[in-house]
Amino acid sequence: MQTQIYLFFDGRAAEALDFYKKTLGIEVETLMRFKDVPGPSDPNCPPPKNPEAVMHASFKLGDQRVMASDGDSGGKPEFKGFALTLSVASEAEADRLFARLSEGGQVQQPLMKTFFSPKFGMLSDKFGVNWMVLIGQ
Repeated sequence: MQTQIYLFFDGRAAEALDFYKKTLGIEVETLMRFKDVPGPSDPNCPPPKNPEAVMHASFKLGDQRVMASDGDSGGKPEFKGFALTLSVASEAEADRLFARLSEGGQVQQPLMKTFFSPKFGMLSDKFGVNWMVLIGQ
């Protein structure tokens, strides 16, 4: 069995992918827009609100594959009850990634020394995705 992360950005997936390319250096492997769906439309499914919206994307974040979509582009996405965790090798890398991810977002706990890591911090990025950054064990 394999578990994968799938994030729904409700109309901001392309913007989020660009942000993560700049901040985290992700590699987008797949990007399909609703307008690219082959064949006739399913009569039981309404046409997409925005044909340019991202139907499906897949990207590499470190050694993890993450998937993303605009979903039905219905409004503001809500990412509650989980956080993506970046375990890094150095304090400099933790500082750099935390600063970049927090631009336009909200810091819940600044990077600080804890009993379990030389640096640990939590934030929500400008899309509302929750992140934890720490120096890995």
